[in-house]
Amino acid sequence: MAAGRQGKKRRGPVWDAGQVRSLRRHLGLSQQGLAEELGTRQQTISEWETGQYRPRGTSARLLTVVAERAGFQYEVGRRSEEQEGTA
Repeated sequence: MAAGRQGKKRRGPVWDAGQVRSLRRHLGLSQQGLAEELGTRQQTISEWETGQYRPRGTSARLLTVVAERAGFQYEVGRRSEEQEGTA
């Protein structure tokens, strides 16, 4: 019987719109700048920040690595309090 990670998922931060925006601002980057750092499109960053989509999979893990290296404080598995309705 093979030992694996069955049923165990690593819990990282919940990358909601507010968390992505807060991280980008912490880094001092524009949406385009963060997109370039992550190897994605500016439109994707915009979609994350407006709540149209959420980062998942590799994108979420990459955001977590960037956040940790930048000293960005986040809470694992909790939604950001910065859920403002402004664009």
